[in-house]
Amino acid sequence: MKIAFFTEGELEGKCPRDYLNMRTDMAWLCSLDAIRIPYHKIKNNTTKFDLGICIIPKKLNYVYREDPTQELVSEDQLSRGVVTPEIINSAKQQCLQIASMQEGPHWNFQDYPLEDQIKYFNILQEMDFLFVHNEIDRKYFKGLVDKECRVLQSLMVEDPINTDTLTKMEDRQNVIIGGNFCYWYGGFDSFIVAQQFESEIYAPSMGRKIENEDQMPGLNHLPYVHWAEWIQQLSKFKYGIHLMRTHAAGTFALNCAYLGIPCIGYRGLDTQEILHPECSVDMGDLSTAKKIAQKLRKDEEFYVYCCNEARKRYMDNYVESVFKEKFYNG
Repeated sequence: MKIAFFTEGELEGKCPRDYLNMRTDMAWLCSLDAIRIPYHKIKNNTTKFDLGICIIPKKLNYVYREDPTQELVSEDQLSRGVVTPEIINSAKQQCLQIASMQEGPHWNFQDYPLEDQIKYFNILQEMDFLFVHNEIDRKYFKGLVDKECRVLQSLMVEDPINTDTLTKMEDRQNVIIGGNFCYWYGGFDSFIVAQQFESEIYAPSMGRKIENEDQMPGLNHLPYVHWAEWIQQLSKFKYGIHLMRTHAAGTFALNCAYLGIPCIGYRGLDTQEILHPECSVDMGDLSTAKKIAQKLRKDEEFYVYCCNEARKRYMDNYVESVFKEKFYNG
């Protein structure tokens, strides 16, 4: 099957298996041996595909760089792109079937101006079917547009990871929270629960990191690194917490499970519920989250069980062979 991913990004072509920044979108591309085509270059494409997957950006108006090797660009070097039903129709003409792939939480488009909300809805109506992140998203989009919806689960292509340098479970220490101090990531809630471990608390540096967050007492920040290095950094930690109300790809819980790190998080996110059932709580239930943190710290048998169970569930549900079986055979 010849597959194309249409995206806002600048990168074109296929993704090699040793690509160091193997985030979920690149992992899909790599595993499916698909071709990536930027939206602003769709009209130049002459290749025909069996399936085209349109990753709808978080904003229909987005910015791209003509030269992806540039680390810094000035305003006059930036070009603005717009995803429209007309662009989607151009993609449809090149594919036997066309589908959208959810980007971000299912409610994200409702922060658009009204005109763009309607435009987004019309774009979905052009699709033959929809891919979504989680089961709760499938139910939402099925009701929104009354089209077939399939879960395209998050994926790790493990080839870029140097497993020889990962920290062993017995050498791990401290706790890492999955995001910064903003509504999108819920970092403050995770920080409060992390204090139950009575250890040093770390957080990654994300795009939504807020002003003065580096000055938060008791919080250490990891620098922004490419994906393969992120997995190396994550392997150093004994516990993970990601009380993020914004449900989307769920890669933090997924990465923790790959490494066998228990992750406390909210139900409703497939990777959290499937991979860390003993550490999953209802939305906003910080009280139970604190109790789970205390149990992980004080009960070694429970901690080891959660480590092993997360790793086993990853192998049973999220390795690449399982992903491909579900994608091609449902």
